[in-house]
Amino acid sequence: MRIEEHPILSFENEKRKKIKFIFDGKEYEGLEGDTIASALHAAGVKVLGHHYANNRPRGFYCAIGNCSSCLMTVDGEPNVRICVEELKEGMVVETQKGKGELK
Repeated sequence: MRIEEHPILSFENEKRKKIKFIFDGKEYEGLEGDTIASALHAAGVKVLGHHYANNRPRGFYCAIGNCSSCLMTVDGEPNVRICVEELKEGMVVETQKGKGELK
C-alpha cells in the first residue's frame, strides 16, 4: 500500500532504513522518515480508531494534525496525532480507547 510511483513526486524508499514498531501487539515495519500513520497505511491498516461516542471507524484523514481522526496511545502517552508523529524504532502504538485519559 506504499506509494512508490507518482507523476510529480519521487521516492527513494529502497534507500531508507527499515524501522520496526509494535501496533496493537503485532510487529510492523515502516521506513525512516515515515509518520506512524503513513507506516500503518503502507502496511494496510486503514482503521486507526473509533469515535468515542458513536463507535464509527476513523481513518487517515487530514494528515496535517488538524483533526482528531488519528489519535492513538504511543509509548503510553494518549492523544498522540500519529499523522504528524515521526516513527521511531521500537515504538509501542495502541488503538486508543475512549477519550484517551491517562490511567
